[in-house]
Order: sequence, then structure tokens, then C-alpha cells
Amino acid sequence: MATLILTAAGNALGGPIGGAIGSVLGQAIDAELFSPKARHGPRLGELAVQTSSYGSAIPKLFGTMRVAGTVIWATDLIERRATSSNGKGRAKTIDYSYVANFAVALSAREIMSVGRIWADGKLLRGAGGDFKVRTGFRLHPGDEEQAVDPLIAAAEGAGGAPACRGIAYAVFEEMELAEFGNRIPSLSFEIVADAGAVEVARIGAALSREIVAGDGSGSVVGYAASGDSVRGAIEELAALDGLSLVENDAGLVLGPPGEAEAAPVPASESGKRRLVRQSAASVPGEVTLAYYEPERDYQPGLQRAAIGPAGAGRNERRSVAAAMGAQAAKQRAERRLDAAWAERVTATISYGWRSADVRPGAVLTLAGEAGAWRVRRWTLGDMIVTLDLVRVAAGDALVDGAGAGRPVSEPDLPHGPTELRLHDLPLAELASGGRPVLAAMAAGSAPGWRRAELSMSSDSGASWQDIGPTAAPAVAGATIGMLPAGGSALFDLNGSVEVELLHEEMVLTGCGEDALAAGANLALIGEELVQFGSAEPTGPRTWRLSRLLRGRRGTEWAAGDHATGEGFVLIETAAVRAVELPAAAAAGATIRLLASGIGDVEPVLAEREASSESVRPPPPVHVRAETDGAGGIALSWVRRSRAGWVWHSGADTPLGEESERYVVTLSGAGFVRAAEVSVPAFVYDAAMRAEDGPGPVNAAIVQLGTFARSRPAIITFD
Repeated sequence: MATLILTAAGNALGGPIGGAIGSVLGQAIDAELFSPKARHGPRLGELAVQTSSYGSAIPKLFGTMRVAGTVIWATDLIERRATSSNGKGRAKTIDYSYVANFAVALSAREIMSVGRIWADGKLLRGAGGDFKVRTGFRLHPGDEEQAVDPLIAAAEGAGGAPACRGIAYAVFEEMELAEFGNRIPSLSFEIVADAGAVEVARIGAALSREIVAGDGSGSVVGYAASGDSVRGAIEELAALDGLSLVENDAGLVLGPPGEAEAAPVPASESGKRRLVRQSAASVPGEVTLAYYEPERDYQPGLQRAAIGPAGAGRNERRSVAAAMGAQAAKQRAERRLDAAWAERVTATISYGWRSADVRPGAVLTLAGEAGAWRVRRWTLGDMIVTLDLVRVAAGDALVDGAGAGRPVSEPDLPHGPTELRLHDLPLAELASGGRPVLAAMAAGSAPGWRRAELSMSSDSGASWQDIGPTAAPAVAGATIGMLPAGGSALFDLNGSVEVELLHEEMVLTGCGEDALAAGANLALIGEELVQFGSAEPTGPRTWRLSRLLRGRRGTEWAAGDHATGEGFVLIETAAVRAVELPAAAAAGATIRLLASGIGDVEPVLAEREASSESVRPPPPVHVRAETDGAGGIALSWVRRSRAGWVWHSGADTPLGEESERYVVTLSGAGFVRAAEVSVPAFVYDAAMRAEDGPGPVNAAIVQLGTFARSRPAIITFD
């Protein structure tokens, strides 16, 4: 309303210039008083972070392993806000986003590196070290000389920040949480603690500071050791490998079965001997082993060993915090099943105390009994030593056919640098409250690109305002062939253009005439909006576009020859971010936009002079100059509207402006005259012609829109 009143008052007091000034002032007042109230997006009411509790176990890692970390430090979430336009007549939206600072403990011993990281099961950091969301990241490997993290020191103070020496941990700084429901996600890490496979004996030696001795033991890809003792930490691994774990005066000795260091127990020394064979029903018919499968991104795997048909007999389930291949896991399951059946046979022997040097875990032979026997228990009482023995299984059977299963992995796609396009386009649906907007479209040179954060400056870079993220990735590229000039009235069935897109995952599809009439396949080539009905792939990233409609939405002025290398971008609503210009930005101001994505070493700059295309009415069409029978010329034309582009058969297009007004400017040799009319017609009568003199006359018709003028429609007559 203020726009109408002040425009009229300006015209009355100062002519066209006064009207323009009144229009600008009125727009500012209307935007302030009558624009819809801003809508607020989801916002957290509580910014505190729940951290881990005291007493949470932190494993000691060996080899390569995927583990869930333990959050050991965090600040409150940090809230940020960004305001975005939702289109003409719609309320703005204030969106809230959150970032977090936190530290995650990984291992209770030093590690070498961290590979991939998963957040809520989705890939957060790729194998190449690239993050899929924006975050700072630092790794402290857990050596005994590591320094305090600077972020923790800044938050807690130099005296209250521990260095966590001997603990490997990672620090995430300002990690974006939008993709994780604005909370710290559940994280798991691929950690390399030692290079290559690691032997069980080496694990035991490291845990016991070289007290556990042994060689020739089995190996695993990775292991997360935990437990109250060294024996407790490696006992499960030793049992699965059939290893003996013998305790002597020097400590624990780990060795393969069958290596009986103690001499055979002679029958003459045996006071008692008793052999017991349990029934088959007491022995498992199936053993399943849960482990971590490297071929499936270290996700849990399961291997099975069975005697007889599946489901026969009871099942013994074993789980181990170790990473190993499917074949090795199958072998261990088979070995455990063989051991269970061998241990059906137990023996108890007693002999004099002078032979009491045998310890639990030792492997013996019994006179008169085949095979080897392991000491399970040792008892001394009344000067008699009693040993409880179990039979040791024979050598490993050949195992074949174990499979890791199909990996369920998220594609590890690099984010890549940002490609930013900034255009002033006649897309009235983007304009909010009549304020001009620019169209920002962004994509990446790699398929993994997701988005970038935008900052805007309207004062030659003196100040910058954060305006939030880009829209969905656009389909963009450049022309690799020429496109000749074409008219905007009919299909261009002869012309075609070849474009090269940024990467192979981008695709274009053709459409029928009904879809074209509804506005489908609208694209920008240079400064011209075109539509294409046919899209034919010509290479991995190249497409030939034909059945063209040229100069769409009033861009026929740009429908001239197009050279190789001009920009191409598909105009899709979801991929266009409306950048509303500040009220203080004058017409013709240069708007600068910086995009900063995960893969950008430096922010990407795009700039554009604001020419109000989003609020500019299109120029009139079908201009005619006919004699009026009285010596004058009758000019007529058909208006177009920025409010809609669908063809209305038998009816005028919607006005799209607060009033219908045109300026007709006539010029020729030595004269210029202008007139304002409110209908699509003007009579250049005989008196005017006589006053202006003979010769050709140029007529330029401009529609006066509510917020801007159209480009002129021009006709020449005598």
C-alpha cells in the first residue's frame, strides 16, 4: 500500500524520477510493516551434552580394529542462526543449527593412526581422510609425552586440562550436527594400533610388559583387550586357538598344544587314576563365533561349526573382541568344536608331592593313554598332588568355504571443491515481499559434494553476513559446442548444444511437450533461459540437448550465439537458494557471495551486479504498428506477466503488478517524445507525426512494474 501511495505522490511532485524514489521508499515501508512474520525452524531447548560416566572401560587396542569411542569431554552445544527467504509473499524462515566440541577416548595404549570414522552408522570420514560434514579434528596418539589439547585448555584453563598421557583420543572441534538430529552421534573408529597382523603372544607380552612369553601362536587382524588381568584379557583368544597358557615362576607362558615340557607321568607314581567319558548330549553340537569382519568394514560377523545337521544338539556361542578374516574365524569355530568333543574325556590322577612342579595349563602324556592331556586344575593335599586333566584335540582339520558375506557399506565419495553460480534471473517465485533476490546454485566437482556455507557482502567486501547453507546440489557444467542464435516463438528443431557436466553422477533426461509447457527442463546457458525436450548422452559426462525452446521467461534478449565454455545449470526449485538483497543495497550494487565447503581449501567467490531481474516484468510481445486511417499510427502489443508462464488459451495472462502501466518512447531524427498509458495501445496521431517530421520512427514500449521496469520491446515504422 505504501508503495502505491508514495509512487503516485512522487509522480505528481517530481515526475518519473520522483515516482521511482517514492517506489523505493514504499517498498521499504511495506517490507517492514506488512511482510509476513518470520517462521522459526526447530530449536533445541537444552544445549548441555551428556558425557560418559566414571568407570567406563577403555580397551587397549592391537592391530587394526573398529571400536566405539567414549566421550570424555565436551562443551555445551553452540547455537547458530541463519535467515532465508521462502519466496514472494511468504514469511522468512530463521533456521537454527548446532555444532559441538568434544573429545573421544579410543585406546588405553598408544596407537598409530585413525582411518575411517562412522557416525550413526554413516561414513563420517573417508579412507582418504576427508570428512563428510564440516568439523575440526585432531588426534592425540596416546604417547607419554603428548601435550594438552589447545581447545580443552582454552575451555578448562591451563591448570584444569589433562593431557591424558597413555590414552589415545580424538578431539572434534565445531562439528556440525544437523545430519545427526542436533546431537553428538554414536561414533566408531577404524584404528591402526600396530602395523599388520598381531600374534596372541605379542598381545600378552605387551599387556604384561614382556612377562608373558611364547611364540608360534595364532594371530588376528585386530584386538580390543580388556579385563582385570593379563590372563583374563587373552584367555578367550588362547582358548579359541587351542593354546596352552601355563603359569610358572617367571610368569605366563603361551604355547601351542602338544608342547609338553613336563615329563610324562609314570604309572608307577600314580596312586589313583580315573577316566570319565561324558555323554554326547552334554557336548555342543554347534559352535558359533561372533567376531569383527575386516571385509565388511569391521562390522560384526558370525561363523558356525557343527557336527551333524543344523540344530542338532545344543549351541555354544562364543564372542571375541577381535578382527579376523572369515576363514580364520571359521577355523577357530571348528577348533573350539573339536576341543569340546575332545574334552568329553577327562582324567583325574594323584601322585606324590615330590612331582608337584606341574602347573595348570601344562600339556602331559599319560602312560597307557593315547594323545595329549592338558592340566585344568592342580590340587595339593595330604602330601598328594591331584591333577584334573582334559584330552587335547588332535590337529586342525582343513577348513574351506568360509565367506565374509556381502558388505553393507556406504559409498566413500570424496566431497571435492565447490562450484558456485550466482545469477540474477527472472524467477519471480523466489522474490519475497517484492525485494529483489539473486539465485545461488552450487555443486561439486565430485559426486560426494553435499553443501557449502554461504556468506554475503553488498559493500565491496567490507563486511560479510552468514546466510546459511546452499540448497541441494545443482546439475551444472559448461557448453562444449556452439549454439547458434534462435527465436523464442517456436521450437528450435534444428539447433542443438552439447554440454559437459561436472561429474558422471549428474544426469539429464528429456521430456514431452506437456511437461515443457508446464515449465520442465528449464536450464540456463550463459544468460539465456532455455528448455530442452531431448537429452542424449554422448559420453561419461557429456549430453546433447535438442528440441529447444529459446529465450524463456523474457530472456530472448540473450538468445544470440553461444560460444564454447559458457556456463550451464539446470534450474530446479530444490537446487536454487534465494539470496535476498539487503534493503540498503542500491540497484546495480555488486553482490559478492562466498561458499565454503568441506573440500574447499579457500572459500569460493561468486559475484553479480543486482539488476532486479526477479521482480522485473518481461517486455511486451507481438508489437504492431498499423495506420489508423487518419494519418496516424496505432501501436498495440500483448503484455506478459512475471506471475505466471503457462499459456492461457483465450484469456490474458495475469497482470502480476499492482497496476497496468506502460511508457511508450518514440524517437527519430531530431526528436524524442514519451507518454505513459494504462492499456496495451497507443496512437501516434497525425498531429504528432507532423510535429516530429518525416523519417523512420523507433518505438520502445516498457511496462512499469511495481518494483522495476521491463526491458523495452522495440518496433520501427515510417
